[in-house]
Amino acid sequence: MNTKEQGLKQLKQVFGDKYSDNTNARMEHSSGESYVSEMLPDAVLMLDCTKEVAEAVGICSEYSIPIIAFGAGTSLEGHLVPVHGGVSVDLTGMDQVLEINTEDFDVKLEAGVTREALNYALKTSGLFFPLDPGANASLGGMASTRASGTNAVRYGTMKEVVLGLTVVTPNGDVIQTGGRARKSAAGYDLTHLYIGAEGTLGIITELRLRIFPVPEQIRAAVCSFPSVGQAAQCVIECMQLAVPLARIELLNSCQMGACIDYSKLQGFAAQPTLFMEFHGSKASVDEQVALVQSVAQEYNGDDFRWAETLEQRNELWTARHQAWFAGLALNPGASAISTDVCVPISKLAECIELAEAKALELGFNCPLVSHAGDGNFHLIISFYPDNHEQVSAAKELSHYLVQQALAQQGTCTGEHGIGLRKKAYLLEEHGADAVHTMRLIKRALDPKNIMNPGKIFDL
Repeated sequence: MNTKEQGLKQLKQVFGDKYSDNTNARMEHSSGESYVSEMLPDAVLMLDCTKEVAEAVGICSEYSIPIIAFGAGTSLEGHLVPVHGGVSVDLTGMDQVLEINTEDFDVKLEAGVTREALNYALKTSGLFFPLDPGANASLGGMASTRASGTNAVRYGTMKEVVLGLTVVTPNGDVIQTGGRARKSAAGYDLTHLYIGAEGTLGIITELRLRIFPVPEQIRAAVCSFPSVGQAAQCVIECMQLAVPLARIELLNSCQMGACIDYSKLQGFAAQPTLFMEFHGSKASVDEQVALVQSVAQEYNGDDFRWAETLEQRNELWTARHQAWFAGLALNPGASAISTDVCVPISKLAECIELAEAKALELGFNCPLVSHAGDGNFHLIISFYPDNHEQVSAAKELSHYLVQQALAQQGTCTGEHGIGLRKKAYLLEEHGADAVHTMRLIKRALDPKNIMNPGKIFDL
């Protein structure tokens, strides 16, 4: 009878130095960020190409060994936890940009390429890849979790920018989905089946993505408000007026204070603040700015503070991207949950105000950051694991936020995915029949349940 031990032995024979069962390597591949786990994979494979991944998956399928695809390790909901042991397949060595088609605005690359590496490869082309989740995530991981980030309000999420994929299926076959054409009516839309599947249906090894022209003008601005509700109302009105903002991020006073201290920002106040970025021609940017300034004044926003040079913009957005670490620094040694609810834009102000009020009621002063242009926000709930009352209160607050989002016809996860932490809410959000259909797809494509088992839902 085939056993896991026999399969691991065969993997070691086939892949040699690319196979490791070293404890440190296994620990490094046992979880992402914001999810502590004591479970370890049985082994780690460091692979360099689709052919190797397919060969490894074929062996794992023969011996029914679980497989967890690993990219930059920045996921937040426990996607990388090896709940049944198995093999962590590390794709960071698959880091090549394979094609740049400047005339058609598309690029083909391996799954281990990070968003920063892609933009470095594009820097002389006049093109860029706009999706920016904050972390320097791998593009394969971003597709697997259906990531988005700060620019999603204008450029969309991974769902909108992926044109096609190379996927290794659970039996070790390699399939191509999608293509370079901007639209197709040919058969099932397999590309979008794998986007957001969190590695439970196959391993993405290559992607073809849309890229975009670098705008003629980019201007960034910061504006503070007396209350988080007024800042959110400003965003809502700007969206309802169809202002084509590239980014519009909302930080509450606690988060802004943390960023000021952590990133050594000068001249900013610890008040609810909007970080904005305008893209387009000079005329269109001027028009956008004038309209947003007039709306901000209606809600008692301060005068805009501008960042126009690349260095100034980088300083500003680096501070924004370090918001997670700034928030953690407020409570050294604490653990944290980053919530991820998303609501219809008209409900954003109400939901944020409820979140802040509930946090204070439970004894938390939580940093909050919102991709406000698409109704998504994150509350950083810090707690000390040995304080049982705090742990209980943190779970209560996280649960309350999801319930409020669902009551407003929103979602339990705007961009982080389900992973382990939000499996119970998937059923509540979509209903038993829809989740049953998801299970049928999983069983049909992965009958041995070896692809990242235990994530999204239980079988």
